[in-house]
Amino acid sequence: MNTQKSGDTIIDFENIYVNYGMTTVLKNINLKIKSNENWAILGANGSGKSTLMKLFSHDIYPNTKYPFKKEIFGKDRWDIFELKKYLGIITNDLQEKFEYNAKSQTALDVVLSGYHSSLGVYKHHNVSEHEIQNALQTMTFLNITDIKDKKVCEMSTGQLRRCIIGRSLIHKPKAFILDEPTTGLDIKARKNVINVLQKLSERLPVILVTHNLEEIFSQITHAALMYKNTIYKQGKKEDIITSANLSEIFETDINIELHNGRFYITYKNL
Repeated sequence: MNTQKSGDTIIDFENIYVNYGMTTVLKNINLKIKSNENWAILGANGSGKSTLMKLFSHDIYPNTKYPFKKEIFGKDRWDIFELKKYLGIITNDLQEKFEYNAKSQTALDVVLSGYHSSLGVYKHHNVSEHEIQNALQTMTFLNITDIKDKKVCEMSTGQLRRCIIGRSLIHKPKAFILDEPTTGLDIKARKNVINVLQKLSERLPVILVTHNLEEIFSQITHAALMYKNTIYKQGKKEDIITSANLSEIFETDINIELHNGRFYITYKNL
């Protein structure tokens, strides 16, 4: 179990609306996540999950006439770069940037680059022995020390995914947010990444943003369902992840079953 105090609040959003021009992309967002909870935010493509991720990272801000509350770790204003040290945010966009722009960087370089908010380590970066040892310890925790000298262009998608998780972990963040963490992974790599997420959730709170029910591992305690650019329902996962609720937000008839802490989906009328 993570070690933060149960009273600490990570996310505290009330009555948040976000507009792009005349289009409302998030509406009436109310969400409170505490530090002794692990959350899954589940929804179909186009439901507003990606926009909500940008709200977490402070890349967008509420922009309507309505009064609202938007606090992260109890603060309503953050320097973006400082926030990302407290809140480890893992996206597929970041992985693609490494794949296309940092092909010759090693796994160790990818992890170390978290100290510089860069795509790798270069000659102008001053890297201390302490930073190297911390990066190696992080890679040990993630079970990727065997690839520390492997270049990005030689890695599998799953190996690079774990390196990028390590890149955020070296800052010892207070919480992790992961966007579709098993996208593009084969069965073995998906299992490895979920195992990493389970280990992470025992150290610090994890917020998983996904449309894939199979990513929701047993340590997840709460769930929020995104539907039509708002939070449709939220609460303890067993109360929220139900056949009726998921049939509604995915707009198709499905059955949900829970076995050994993991959810499984079957389709009706097949």
